[in-house]
Amino acid sequence: MLKTIANAWKTPEVRKKILMTLLLIVIFRLGCFIVVPGVNSQELAEQLKNSTSTLTGLINTISGGAFSKLSIFAMSITPYITASIIIQLLAMIIPYLERLTKEDGEEGRKKIEFYTKILTLVLAAVEATGIYISYSMNYSSVFVNAGLKTATVFVVSLVTGTSILMWLGDIITNKGIGNGISMLIFVGIVSGLPQGINQVISLAFRPFSTANFLIGLAIVLGAILLIAGVVFVQEAERKIPVQYAKKVVGRKMYGGQSTHIPMKLAMAGVMPIIFASSFMTFPAMLIQIFNPQAITGTGFWHGLYQFSIATSTSQGIAPIFSVANAIIYLLLIVGFTYFYTYATFNPAEVSNNIKKNGGFIPGIRAGKPTSDYISSVLSKLTLFGGFFLSLIAILPMLIRFSSLDIAFGGTSILIVVGVALEVMQQLESQLLVRHYKGFLE
Repeated sequence: MLKTIANAWKTPEVRKKILMTLLLIVIFRLGCFIVVPGVNSQELAEQLKNSTSTLTGLINTISGGAFSKLSIFAMSITPYITASIIIQLLAMIIPYLERLTKEDGEEGRKKIEFYTKILTLVLAAVEATGIYISYSMNYSSVFVNAGLKTATVFVVSLVTGTSILMWLGDIITNKGIGNGISMLIFVGIVSGLPQGINQVISLAFRPFSTANFLIGLAIVLGAILLIAGVVFVQEAERKIPVQYAKKVVGRKMYGGQSTHIPMKLAMAGVMPIIFASSFMTFPAMLIQIFNPQAITGTGFWHGLYQFSIATSTSQGIAPIFSVANAIIYLLLIVGFTYFYTYATFNPAEVSNNIKKNGGFIPGIRAGKPTSDYISSVLSKLTLFGGFFLSLIAILPMLIRFSSLDIAFGGTSILIVVGVALEVMQQLESQLLVRHYKGFLE
């Protein structure tokens, strides 16, 4: 890996892309510390210090701590991610969008991207408005002069921040290294690594005790094993062999090649966890915005709020809520894993493409039997992938015996490892084009 980076730095074209990416990352991190006008940053820090809710922990992790500071990048790129998911789902039921994604090539891709960005701005405006309402109700002293003018400036600032991040992501994708959106999420998560290391050191040595040291050591070893497991699952694939029949055209013979269909174990990536966590915390977000009195009250809405946030925090939550929430959360992750996998990989379409090109899977007849066989393999892989993602997502619940703030820790590791592997693969592919081979071996 280090040799790959060294050789990439020696290549002028790749070095230029790396420097461009680093420059845009610096701009992103600087923006995370620019507080929205009208926000009293000292009062905000004091209010959040006394708050026990970790409902927005994932957003704060992805944004690199910008959400807790209410900076212009507080919403990070999450509205764009949500918009992308919505457009993908609509493409499954709206023929026009489906045609754009499958038939219209580059022009269709540009239109889909345009619609996604428009929807991103709408969602960003709605989310920013909800954040302002929530903070003005729960922490009114956070704003210097709460009112329509402050609300307008606040919403416009957050929407502008999200727009800037979309622009930075596009530049990284086109002129830098890796996928721009993934890179911004990666940087936001990694920026919290020093704080996490300091927490582990404080737990193990300040003050020093054998029990605390063993807990800190277990956390470090667990993180290493988790990273190794994520790398293994991300890289593992099931290869389905495909044989193409020979055919004679004129005086030349074509076909007769053997290849395979690579099917990843974790084909859905981290998306099912994001879907499930958003689904579980959505009721709490609505209650927090429109009925904040229910948070500290009693009755049905208070119970629903506690049940909804049980995935994010265990403080003050009834044990039965935590257990029931965890079970539903895991089932949702498995269900969304199946949904997202089959939404992005169509066995019938793959089978038809094999048949059109004169190919077949050895021992399996062409047509529906091939489609059924691929579906069977995909179902087994998806089941394993779903349970693996469930294990990743449930880890923060299992290690809350420590004093570390490690909500969504497994999800963060999954994202970081996935993006790092993607960047290294892209670096290697660009080096291979320039006659560098085997640098990762």
